[in-house]
Amino acid sequence: MPATPTGGATPLDPDESEGLIPTHVTTREELNRLEQENIMDAMRWLETARPKAILDEAFIRKLHQRMFDRVWKWAGRFRRTDKNIGIAKEGIGVALRDLCEDTKTQIEHGAYPPDEIACRFHHRLVSIHPFPNGNGRHARLLTDLLLEKVLHRPRFSWGGMHGIPEGDIRAEYLIALRSADNGDYRRLAEFSRKH
Repeated sequence: MPATPTGGATPLDPDESEGLIPTHVTTREELNRLEQENIMDAMRWLETARPKAILDEAFIRKLHQRMFDRVWKWAGRFRRTDKNIGIAKEGIGVALRDLCEDTKTQIEHGAYPPDEIACRFHHRLVSIHPFPNGNGRHARLLTDLLLEKVLHRPRFSWGGMHGIPEGDIRAEYLIALRSADNGDYRRLAEFSRKH
């Protein structure tokens, strides 16, 4: 199974769609706008929040919750269905704990340069695909926090994309993730620092 999405945003199952909080939403554009407003609130929260551990399942869930809690009832909860991407739903918790522990070990031993550690972390988190939706945006923000707070490096530019990537920039991002699927992180590293 490929670790990266092949088309648009992750499709929602009917039971997940029922978790939509604002009942007036009728278009994907309205949904994207509401999600982006919620994400901006989460970023303001991060300015004053002082998480004790970014590489921690509880914080990973809390960040997703803060990013989407005014839009989705299931914000911060692992997905309960399998998708065409990501690991089986039963393995999400263990895979996240392994990712956090592996990343801590890479940092402690300087296994890779900081940007490569961040790229590897991002790629694996996207591959796990822990939540029903919002995984890419969540993984990018969490990776930026890892860079800034733990690795003491500037955040990635992510090729200049904001919100949900579209068009050529999305295609470039997906190609970079597919290269990482094959163990080549150079393209993702280049894209992540591209302005």
